[in-house]
Amino acid sequence: MKRCKASGIDGLSVEHLLYSHPAIPVVISKLFKLIFDCGYVPGGFKQSYIVPIPKIRDCRTKAITYDDFRGIAISKVISKVFEHCLLDYFQIYLKCGDNQFGFKKGVECSHAMQTVRNVVDQYIKAGYTANLCAIDHHALYTKLMKRRVPNNRLDILENWLCGSHACVKWDNLWSYMFTINSGVRQGSVLSQFI
Repeated sequence: MKRCKASGIDGLSVEHLLYSHPAIPVVISKLFKLIFDCGYVPGGFKQSYIVPIPKIRDCRTKAITYDDFRGIAISKVISKVFEHCLLDYFQIYLKCGDNQFGFKKGVECSHAMQTVRNVVDQYIKAGYTANLCAIDHHALYTKLMKRRVPNNRLDILENWLCGSHACVKWDNLWSYMFTINSGVRQGSVLSQFI
């Protein structure tokens, strides 16, 4: 994990862990083992805050709307460490294919959209109908079950991906927490695999 990154909602940063007492990694390791044994991820691990970053350079010539911002999610450092542990465990079951476009270095979603558009255009020109579908996280669990991932590990993954909470931070103001019902959090090391 990189240093000099923003602190999580709890105020802790990577530096806190790097320069902590040697007993802290032992305690964290025992906590993670307990999480894996119980199959339950603490709610605090699933909290983050979102910082809106302006996309436009000149706000003087145009009224700003919510479309002019992109949100950057900042997660707690302890949950990031836990994600690395999850990735380490699930890596043998998860593979990133050549047809995956999202969350891959050097590949943008625009590549995926162009590829889909080209395939659809080819089918339509040939006189066929093109049907599209997307895989949700329930289909992911089914695929992982077929790969014989133990149920207690699937429980952890499902618990991790469901019921996250976030708030928006603007300057020194914080919004109320809201629920994110499914999906991998922005910036997650699991993004390219799940």
